[in-house]
Amino acid sequence: MTNPNPQPGSPDKEPASEEQAAQNALGNTERAEAATTPTAPQERPTLGRLFLENLWAANTFTVTLLSLVLAMVVGAILMIISDPDVLATYAYFTARPADAINASWTLVSEAYANLFKGAVFDPAAANFNTALSPISETLTYTAPLVFTGLSVALAFRGGLFNIGAQGQATMGVVLAALAGFLLPLPPGLHLLVAVLAGAVGGAIWGFIPGVLKARTGAHEVINTIMLNYIAVYFLTWLIVQNGVQDPNRTDAISRPVDASAQLPRLFGDNLRAHGGILLAVLATWAVAWLLNRSTLGFELRAVGANPDAARTAGISVTRTYVLIMVFAGVLAGLGGSQMVLGTTAAALTPLVVAQIGFDGILVALLGRVKPWGVALAALLFGALQAGGNRMQSYSGISLELVTVLQALIVIFIAAPALVKAIFQLRAARAARLQTSLAKGW
Repeated sequence: MTNPNPQPGSPDKEPASEEQAAQNALGNTERAEAATTPTAPQERPTLGRLFLENLWAANTFTVTLLSLVLAMVVGAILMIISDPDVLATYAYFTARPADAINASWTLVSEAYANLFKGAVFDPAAANFNTALSPISETLTYTAPLVFTGLSVALAFRGGLFNIGAQGQATMGVVLAALAGFLLPLPPGLHLLVAVLAGAVGGAIWGFIPGVLKARTGAHEVINTIMLNYIAVYFLTWLIVQNGVQDPNRTDAISRPVDASAQLPRLFGDNLRAHGGILLAVLATWAVAWLLNRSTLGFELRAVGANPDAARTAGISVTRTYVLIMVFAGVLAGLGGSQMVLGTTAAALTPLVVAQIGFDGILVALLGRVKPWGVALAALLFGALQAGGNRMQSYSGISLELVTVLQALIVIFIAAPALVKAIFQLRAARAARLQTSLAKGW
């Protein structure tokens, strides 16, 4: 019996029409040609295109560079609005816009030109010493910042926030200065003892919050802040004591450090750059090796990433916390010793340490808490400080504006999402920007 409603594909259906057969044959021919035709190779992007694509991505280098650009742009705006003469030209901007634009450009370009001339090189230098003076000043400011930046960065990598670099540097400068003018030692040995004394002073001041953190769980931020005050007031008290205060002075200043305990100058007696910058480079290499090549560095990073997991793996978290703060104190103490054994000062004063401990926090953040990144960040901050002095003298720009530039740089560095949004960076690489300080950003 024949099926009255044959289904497609069944042997009982009616034969296909000539039009359907032709369409099926054409489709089969096209598929066969597509299968046999070789596929053209895709065009590979050029090396230059790959470089530009990777450059314009939210990686660490790009974000840091664009943060500097943003900070300089905002700094330029602040210069303009803080100068009454330039600001007055905007009162008639619609009538003569060229006046406002030219005045603004002149002010900003001269200010940043003087910043460069005071920090890197002055093309109009009359002699060799004058030509080297800017870079000498930059290196002088850079040396202590490298040490305090490394101190803060090392603690960050171990999961601790070392706010006490200022106090540790203060105790370092105290013991270094005392060793520098109280101990009658021959040259060479005297310098070595003074430098080691500074390291010991910082280590003691780092050991205290480290033990408190390890044994009692006391937060290192609170402890180190309080120890900062103790160190500052101890320095103020010590300076006016008999045997420490300069007998020829009535103000708060100590006896000068002996010449045998001072760091040698690198470019002659007329320039301030000293051997402390070489010690800073050596310390940077040592911290990088410690973190990346040593067993202790692995334990430190493991504790910083996850203390509970590190404890489960058999790592002594309490011992690691103490060592972290001791090493951080040593570095900050070495930074403090630079202030009195170098060319910044030759005697103790209440403000001899300046703000190198707190600036070290900014340096560590800008350097992404990586040792060589910290060194480069310290060099940048040293250049800003050295160039800021000339910018103030020649352009009449307030030195506080340099501090504002430093703060803006750190703000933009700490907010990579903001930089990415402003410059429309590719989001594919943005995920690589880590935000954990303990993991090194």
